[in-house]
Amino acid sequence: MSQKKENLQATFSGFFNTPHLFYNKIFEMQPFVKQLGSTFVFNKEIRTNIRLGQRVEQFVFEELKQFENISVLAENIQIQENQNHTIGELDCLYLNEGQAVHLEIQFKYYLYDSTLGPNEVDCLIGPMRRDSLIEKLNKLKNKQLPLLFNKATRPLLDRLELKAENIKQRIYFKAQIFVPFGQSIQFKTLNNDCIYGFYFNYAQLPQFAACQFYKPQKIDWLLDLDVTVDWMTYDQIMPQLDRYKGEKYAPLLWLKCPNGTVMKCFVVAW
Repeated sequence: MSQKKENLQATFSGFFNTPHLFYNKIFEMQPFVKQLGSTFVFNKEIRTNIRLGQRVEQFVFEELKQFENISVLAENIQIQENQNHTIGELDCLYLNEGQAVHLEIQFKYYLYDSTLGPNEVDCLIGPMRRDSLIEKLNKLKNKQLPLLFNKATRPLLDRLELKAENIKQRIYFKAQIFVPFGQSIQFKTLNNDCIYGFYFNYAQLPQFAACQFYKPQKIDWLLDLDVTVDWMTYDQIMPQLDRYKGEKYAPLLWLKCPNGTVMKCFVVAW
């Protein structure tokens, strides 16, 4: 297997191993919770320059095809109005034992900030604080799922011999959650298995001076932890982190502690 194929398979495995964030209905939306018994070899050819979210979609499409009773009808369907104006996209349409299903796909990295609200779903925010779980759930409920019933979608459904009112809707929502350094969080609504590590502020970096660091590229954020990477010392990585601090960027890091423990973390500018 080529190095490129090996890395894609490792990235797929990291995606596959990430748990679903919800197992019960959320905001009146039903989550997709079917799971395969074991992983599989990802053989599909995909472009190397696509965004992380697009790569995840390709992983999901191939995962769906592994289920015995599921057949995928359409992927990434652009919905156009007046033939030249795209108003949105349906991620996936599939049949499950003859039942048509519209699936919207999400894979997110969230940090838990208890100051954001009284409920767990209020408290998950992106590393750069540009997006939040509550915003994403509202967008799914009020914009992405309703697109199925837009009149501009009807020609697509007619071609597939489907009617919107007979189609079930599901959200495929996986996430890796990071909690404040030194805190132990126990969720009641969210899946605790989604807790992948912790986060801390740049000012706390000296506490990790004895650790080794690895900074994966964003396209490799999905990778499971691997002790065989090229680790950097605190002094070696600090010039890079100082630059990120000036840019107010929040990188994902792997930390290797002196006792050999390896973990994922984010360092943030807030």
